[in-house]
Amino acid sequence: MLTSVALLLAVGLAVSPQAPAAAWDNGVVSTPPMGWNSYDSFNWSVTEADVRANADYMRDNLRQHGWQYIVIDWAWYFPGRHDNSPNQDANLQPRLRMDANGRLLPDTTRFPSATGSNGFKPLADYVHAQGLKFGVHLMRGIPRQAVADNVPILGTGCRANQINNSTTAAWLNLMWGLNMSNACAQSYLDSVFQLLAGWGVDFVKVDDIAAPTYRQAEIDGYRLAIQRSGRPMVLSLSPGATPVANGSHVQANAHMWRIVNDLWDNWSALDALFDQLRAWTPYRATGAWPDPDMIPIGRLSKYGPVGSPRYSGLTADEQRTLMTLWVINRAPLMWGGNLVENRAAELALMTNTAVLAVDQNSTNNRQLTAGTRQVWTADVPGGNHRYVALFNREGAAANVSVNLAELGVGSATVTDLWSGANLGTASGTFTRSLPAHGAGLYRLATQTTTPTPPATPTYTLTARHSGKLLDVYNAATADGANVVQWAANGQANQRWQFRDAGGGYYHVVSLNSGKCLDVYGGASATGDGVRVVQWTCGTGTNQQWRIQDAGGGYLQLVARHSNKCLDVVNAATADGAQAVQWACGTGTNQQWQRTQA
Repeated sequence: MLTSVALLLAVGLAVSPQAPAAAWDNGVVSTPPMGWNSYDSFNWSVTEADVRANADYMRDNLRQHGWQYIVIDWAWYFPGRHDNSPNQDANLQPRLRMDANGRLLPDTTRFPSATGSNGFKPLADYVHAQGLKFGVHLMRGIPRQAVADNVPILGTGCRANQINNSTTAAWLNLMWGLNMSNACAQSYLDSVFQLLAGWGVDFVKVDDIAAPTYRQAEIDGYRLAIQRSGRPMVLSLSPGATPVANGSHVQANAHMWRIVNDLWDNWSALDALFDQLRAWTPYRATGAWPDPDMIPIGRLSKYGPVGSPRYSGLTADEQRTLMTLWVINRAPLMWGGNLVENRAAELALMTNTAVLAVDQNSTNNRQLTAGTRQVWTADVPGGNHRYVALFNREGAAANVSVNLAELGVGSATVTDLWSGANLGTASGTFTRSLPAHGAGLYRLATQTTTPTPPATPTYTLTARHSGKLLDVYNAATADGANVVQWAANGQANQRWQFRDAGGGYYHVVSLNSGKCLDVYGGASATGDGVRVVQWTCGTGTNQQWRIQDAGGGYLQLVARHSNKCLDVVNAATADGAQAVQWACGTGTNQQWQRTQA
C-alpha cells in the first residue's frame, strides 16, 4: 500500500531535499553503492579465479567511474562447482566447511587461497590491492550443521542448539534462523562479524531476512553485530519485496534493501518496478537506499540459476530504460553480468559520467507523471538546474512530454545525458519521441524560472449508498481494467485527479495508472449498463465527465457522449461491484462524495 507521502510524490508535489537519514549511517554509503555481484552470472559456482578476473576488469575499466564493490554471492562455503541446488540432504550432506564455533569458511576447491584458517582474507587483500572493496553474502542465521553438532558459541557458555528458532529459507536449507530473545544469538552474530572484519569484508548481503517474512529482530542483530565489529560495512538485505509498512525500520537499520524479488532480463519484470520505486520514494535518504536488485545486463547465467548462458534478453532500449530508472531513483548499481565478457555496449552503459552523476549526486528525486508515459525528475545540487527522465512504457514509439512549469522552469537549455548532445532551448513543454520501452535522460540548465504551480489535487469518490470508494480493480494499470467500488484502503487506485477537458468537462484520471475514466466501447456506447473502465487518455467524449450537484454534499458525474451518470450497478453494496453508466436519476448509487485526499 502506498503511504500518503508516496501518493503526494506520485503527483509531483515537491519534497524537501534529501537530508542525512534519521537512520543508522556508519559513513560507508553516503552515495548509492556501485559494484558487481556474482549471482546473475555464476549462481553459487563462482571461483576465486572468476572473482579476481572481475576485480581486474573493474580496476582497469570502471574504478575511475565510481564502481568499487566486488561481492561474492551465496553458498561460497558449499563444496564443488555445478548448477544444481546447493542444499544438504536429510543427513546434512554434503558437509559445509565450518570452524569449531559454527562460523562458515570458504570452500577451498573453489577458493584455494582460503586453505587452513585463511578464510577470505587473501582474496579480500587482493581486491583491496586493486583499489576496490570486498563483499560476501550470508544466509540469515546459523548453519543447521552447527546446531546438529551443538558447537559452542564463541565467548559464551552457550551451545548452538540454544539459539536457533527452527525457521529456514524455502530455497536453501543450510541455515536455521536465530532466536534473538536469547542473548547468545547476538553473541553468535558478533562472532561471525568479528571473523568477517578480520578478513577485511566491506559489504555484507544478508538473505532470507527482508522477505518473504520481514525478520525485524534479526535485522537489528545484524546491524548491531556490524557496529560491534569495529569495521565499517555495508548492510544489504534481501530478497524482496520488503514490505513498505516496514519502511521506517528498514531505513533505520540497513543501508540497502530489496524492493522486489529477484529481477531477471525481461520487460515485464522491469516494467513492474516503476510502481515499486515510486512507493519507496519517502524512505530514500543518505545512507539508506531502496534496492531494485542487481542489474541483469551483460553475460548471464553461466551456471544458472535462471535459463541458459546468454547475454541479457533486454533490448538495447530496455537496457537504457533500466539504467535511467535506476539513476533517477538513486538506486544501488550492482552489476549482474560477468564483467570480463562485457562488450562495448555494456561498458558504455557503465561509464557514462553524466548519467552516473544523477545516481551519485542528485536530490528531491520523484515521479512527476504516472502511467505508461512517465516523467521523473530530480534537482541538481547547488543551483536551479533539473534532471528529467522520460519513459515510454508502451509497445510502440510515442511522444513523452513534461510541463516545465511543474519544475519551476520557464525556459532551459537541454542536454541529452546519454548522447551528450545539446538539444537547444526548451520553454513551456519539453517533448521527445521515444522508442517502445525506451527512455531519455536530460539535464535542464534553467534560463528563466516560473513559480511552481500547486500540485493537481487528488480526490477519493465515495458512493453514497455503500460508503465505498471508486476503485480500479486489483490496482491494474492496463487499458480496459474494470472500475468498481471497494472499501477504502488508502491505495493510489482509489485516488483520482480532475483535469480540465474543455467545455465544462473533465478527464477523471487514476493516480495509480495515469489513465482516464472511460465508458467502454467509445462514443457510440450510449446504452444503460455499459461498464466503466480505465483507458489511456485521449480526446473521446466517452472520457469526458461533467460535475452535477446532487445536493447534500454529493455530486453526479455525467458522461459527455451519452449524458448518463456514473452508477454502481444494481445499487450493489459489495466490494467489486461494477461501475457502469445509467440514465441519471435520484438513486444514491449515482451520488458521489468528492473528498480531497
